[in-house]
Amino acid sequence: MLELKAPPRVEQGALEVPLDHPPPEEPLNARAADVITSSTQDLLSLTKPRLSSLVICTAAGGMWLAHSPELTAGRTALTLLATAGTVGAANALNCYLERDSDRFMARTRSRPLPAGRMEPLVALFFGLSLAAFSIPTLALSANLLTAALGLVAFLSYVLLYTPLKSRSPQAMLVGAIPGAIPPMMGWTAATGKLDATAWVLFAILFFWQLPHFIAIAMFRKPEYRAAGLKSVPLASGDGVARWQMLGYTVALVPVSCLLYPLGVAGALYLSVAVVLGAVFLGMTGWGVWRKEGKVWARKVFLFTLVYLAGLFGALMANGTVR
Repeated sequence: MLELKAPPRVEQGALEVPLDHPPPEEPLNARAADVITSSTQDLLSLTKPRLSSLVICTAAGGMWLAHSPELTAGRTALTLLATAGTVGAANALNCYLERDSDRFMARTRSRPLPAGRMEPLVALFFGLSLAAFSIPTLALSANLLTAALGLVAFLSYVLLYTPLKSRSPQAMLVGAIPGAIPPMMGWTAATGKLDATAWVLFAILFFWQLPHFIAIAMFRKPEYRAAGLKSVPLASGDGVARWQMLGYTVALVPVSCLLYPLGVAGALYLSVAVVLGAVFLGMTGWGVWRKEGKVWARKVFLFTLVYLAGLFGALMANGTVR
């Protein structure tokens, strides 16, 4: 008589599992959670969080410097959140418009659109929706002037700077405008006016961005060329790029010191601005004199981040109460 035998079993801890039994499938809710988490992370990455956080810090610096008692903690938080949303919306639409060229650059090819993890229309809808929420919120939490500045920054970044990047190296001058507006927004949110201090804050960020941009373009020159993006090093050579970096730094240093005679920053801030400016000038001057290249450009790029953090840190620590 034929004897039927059960399949062999193997002990796994306290359980016995047949060897021919397939491994248990991942629960449906766990897979759904993974998909939601991944999609959320991809949407967040469209806003370029590191760049956005840097911009938000400059906006917060402008607000802090004004010392306005009318800006409550709630209004301050909502204004900064709306500013972050406006910046994030512009970045998301930039990712949408540059989804093809981003495939050729190491720092951008893993983004959701060039990597194929997201449909372009999703990014487009996300960016437009974020802007539609954030800019009106600026008007409610701060004032109409701040919202208008946010709108100018948003439109100039998306409609002017982004398409110009593939047409002219002067696009960086256009791109420096929306990048310099957030500290003005912080100031106007607290004061409601565009005065000399607001324009000095704008000028500091404007001139700071230019050597920052050129340094990136120098040490990432092959990627810019492959992506079809125009830059000063590609269009005019490294020699011209070095001289432009020095020239913009020469303009930046005295502008950064103007907050002291305006009476909104103290002696400590002035000292930090002078020291950081001297180091910045020394680095760019050294590059011109020694005809430095890629390695030097990367060092300058890293120092620009240290410079901005140090300058605004000193400003927030040593701003003069008005």
